Amino acid sequence: MPRFPPALRHRRYRLLWLGLIISVAGTQMQTAAILWHVNQLNPQPLALGAVGLARILPFLLFSLAAGVAADVWNRRRLLFITQSVLALLALILASATLENRDSLALIYVMVALTGATATFDLPARQALIPNLVPAEDLTNAFSLNAIAFQVGAIAGPALAGLVLATVGIAYCYLVNALSYLAVIVALVLMGPVPQPRGLRQAGGLGPRQLVAAVREGLRFVLGERLIFSSMLLDFFATFFSSATALMPIFARQILEVGAVGYGWLIGAPAIGALGTALVMSTSGPIRRQGRLLLVTVAGFGVATIVYGLSRSFALTFVSLIATGVTDSISTIIRNTIRQLRTPDALRGRMTSVNQIFFLGGPQLGELEAGIVAQIWGPVIAVVSGGIGCLVAVAWTRSRYPEIERYRGDEVAMPAPVAAA
Repeated sequence: MPRFPPALRHRRYRLLWLGLIISVAGTQMQTAAILWHVNQLNPQPLALGAVGLARILPFLLFSLAAGVAADVWNRRRLLFITQSVLALLALILASATLENRDSLALIYVMVALTGATATFDLPARQALIPNLVPAEDLTNAFSLNAIAFQVGAIAGPALAGLVLATVGIAYCYLVNALSYLAVIVALVLMGPVPQPRGLRQAGGLGPRQLVAAVREGLRFVLGERLIFSSMLLDFFATFFSSATALMPIFARQILEVGAVGYGWLIGAPAIGALGTALVMSTSGPIRRQGRLLLVTVAGFGVATIVYGLSRSFALTFVSLIATGVTDSISTIIRNTIRQLRTPDALRGRMTSVNQIFFLGGPQLGELEAGIVAQIWGPVIAVVSGGIGCLVAVAWTRSRYPEIERYRGDEVAMPAPVAAA
């Protein structure tokens, strides 16, 4: 029977959750607008693929250090800084576009700076959640996080389509800048959040301690085969099946649906993911989670193949909804596995390693999709990516059989690694 989500009984988590819904909507609105903006300035597929490259490079450069920052500094204060900087960058992009000073170079630079800031934002935010809710409500909290993300991911692209078709691209960036205020206000209202001291006990973090802390986090992730295999599965599946960057080409040239149709298409995965997350957040424990994880990632690949082959707006829309359903289930399972099996003092670093995989996969995948589409066309780029996703699932199942055996009730955390 449906039940009230227990994580929402905790006031501080509830504030952050409500703020995230608004902030994610603005972020997704800007993401959709950037792809449309780039395609307007340069219709070549490679120009769209370069957006993914601009996003991923900062993650590759700063991600491990960002994880250490989330374990050393106060996570709530770190979020204040990152959310404020993200709002400022969106304002700069809006101002330049309104004054007709926009260019591909400026967009790529702003995307890179936004990515660099987000690199520090995500580990702090993910590691903060276990400080806001008890362990027994953590799975539910991540289900609700998925709901917040998917509500924003539906509203953002849909609003972006309407704004693009009416007042223009710059106002998408302006709305995004304002949306960050929701999280900033939530952080103010929740007050101080107690956090285990972790690395702060070392009395400072110089270059040598930083390297030691990064190595400690890497050793932990590599030593936990279940965590590492879930990260590998995430990376390869999203690398091959990430074709969001090609959506403007499908909307304009293949389906011929224009800006409003584009907004609905890019928001379709979020519709499926939202419905799934709502069901999972109000239902009981999931059984045989490992096998379900493999099945849903394979389903993600199949839905991607259908999306690439479709010439109907309705069929494309349904297949994209299916990608959202399968991705939502697998994301909730993966996040729960990682957080429950990671000591609090290592959660920031574990998340920073994870974000290289789960953000590196789709962003590098967008670049790969742009290159393949430039050479062989967008349809082959999407269909071959779906096939690659299925191959990745088969390889992961064979190489790491423990992931299929995982049931979901193995909640005991490993012993904490000694602080650097």
